[in-house]
Amino acid sequence: MASGCDNSCAIEALQESQRSTLVKVLWINALMFIVIVSGAFYGKSTALLSDGLDNLGDALTYGLSLYVVSKGRAKKAQVALFKGVLIFLAACLVIAQIIYRLVTPVLPLYEVMSILSFAGLVANGLCLYLLWRHRHEDINMSSVFECSRNDIATNLSVIIAAIGVWLFNSGLPDIIIATLLAVLLLRSSTRVIKAALFEMAQSNKQPKA
Repeated sequence: MASGCDNSCAIEALQESQRSTLVKVLWINALMFIVIVSGAFYGKSTALLSDGLDNLGDALTYGLSLYVVSKGRAKKAQVALFKGVLIFLAACLVIAQIIYRLVTPVLPLYEVMSILSFAGLVANGLCLYLLWRHRHEDINMSSVFECSRNDIATNLSVIIAAIGVWLFNSGLPDIIIATLLAVLLLRSSTRVIKAALFEMAQSNKQPKA
């Protein structure tokens, strides 16, 4: 009896820890989405826009992850699948913006790009730190960690793009980095979707209670 109680208490403590972390990273990403997307339109940067859309996707992802913290394995896998689809849609939006900028080229403001991408790097570094201890706990938290790790790469890439715009006085570095980020998002969505589908298949094999 005591053993059962200890096990139940341990699960509840783990779920509460996950909830607390997810609430924190959700608010961080929601705030950064507003700041970065506003700056992206002002600074005319496609790479920065992809960064902001990534923050929006993460905020939605963390909200969904918060919902399934105490749910079963199958439900967590379903939400992870939805996260993968969200990442894929973000990649499609970035690709559409890339095509638009190729048709109507502009010179992005590298000052805006560098300042906001560095701010995003600090914010996402904090998120990654908060999520690090949860990264192997279940499919829900591992997919969340995947999203956060992508954000770090995105921020660093936008900083590189800003340097390229400054050095060459051209919008081409912004387009190149945005293209690479779109590929990163597509690969990430593939990993999350595959992991979710595998988890769903495994949960379906389990005997019903």
